[in-house]
Amino acid sequence: MGSLKAVLKHPDDFFPLLKLKIAAKKAEKQIPAEPHWGFCYSMLHKVSRSFALVIQQLNPELRDAVCIFYLVLRALDTVEDDTSIEADIKVPILIAFHEHIYDRDWHFACGTKEYKVLMDQFHHVSAAFLELKKSYQEAIKDITMRMGAGMAKFICKEVETVDDYDEYCHYVAGLVGLGLSKLFHASGTEKLFPDSISNSMGLFLQKINIIRDYLEDINEIPKSRMFWPREIWSKYVNKLEELKYEENSDKAVQCLNDMVTNALIHIEDCLKYMSELRDPAIFKFCAIPQIMAIGSLALCYNNIEVFRGVVKMRRGLTAKVIDRTKTMADVYRAFYDFSSMLKAKVDMNDPNAKTTITRIEAAQRICKDSGTLTNRRSYIVKSEPSYSPALIALVFIILAILYAYMSANRTNKFKVTL
Repeated sequence: MGSLKAVLKHPDDFFPLLKLKIAAKKAEKQIPAEPHWGFCYSMLHKVSRSFALVIQQLNPELRDAVCIFYLVLRALDTVEDDTSIEADIKVPILIAFHEHIYDRDWHFACGTKEYKVLMDQFHHVSAAFLELKKSYQEAIKDITMRMGAGMAKFICKEVETVDDYDEYCHYVAGLVGLGLSKLFHASGTEKLFPDSISNSMGLFLQKINIIRDYLEDINEIPKSRMFWPREIWSKYVNKLEELKYEENSDKAVQCLNDMVTNALIHIEDCLKYMSELRDPAIFKFCAIPQIMAIGSLALCYNNIEVFRGVVKMRRGLTAKVIDRTKTMADVYRAFYDFSSMLKAKVDMNDPNAKTTITRIEAAQRICKDSGTLTNRRSYIVKSEPSYSPALIALVFIILAILYAYMSANRTNKFKVTL
């Protein structure tokens, strides 16, 4: 749960955080008993706790398919990300990965920590994949094949232009959007969405990750590949790594704002996609990451801390988003609030200010035209009943005592068993 200091500063975060904690514990208890499915769901919780939580809301058949889809692509991404693997070994594996998922004995040693475990015991994922119905298998195979080929292409290709940037993001994230649309359709609950807006759903998320992870990626040893397009950053510095130096702070922020402005172009497609979803569980599955994305984008815009450390939404705000996102009206309200936050940070002396404002206002018009913004709850400012810091602190103390008591009981039971 969020830190005591953060909760005392934002006391209305407390109950959403508590509900999130309870939901996470409940999700962990729903891990299937079969060894291969148990491995897959346990691994899902380790490589993406937030994703594991929203996937748990899907109907069981679709939930299994999305879980395996995620793990297959996470494994593929682990191969691509491992800089210790030589290109002549990596490229053939990426290209043939869609065939390996049918092989119950295949595994490949790469990655670190939980990703290494995933790759070492990939046979569990293959076993689970082969139990999915054929329509799910075909969708996963198709996207894995296309993504592997795209990743292989960019192993030996730099991201020079904005078109290259969009192409790379299509391969690693836009195809995820296409694949999820295929799985939703195969479940019989959604229409098959056009590739263009499915692609935008992935690109919007991926571009925000690339923006936010600049410092981590540029400082990685051995050196990570960077995906900020030269066409953008070369307007501000001679080398991409120069953005992290304090003497280039003004140029760095201008470049950052240029990157954020580029990501804003996908918002209209994302809103259209979400507005046409029919299944409530699928809607929430799609909407929560998109709201997190626009929130992260608003935090990153004009923020030099992107080049100094980690910029992300506080956990309490994340809990609020998960708790409050139930209908499309909630999405419109969240996008309007976060885009307003971003708009308020625009400096009209910024080289891209006019374009930034134009794209924000285009998104805000869609939100306003929905007719759902009246009497809205804000995702940014406090709008719930105010709880005193003393009360929150008291609740934390009681919870700590209960936790200590239960832990002691578990220890005593364990000793008796021994």
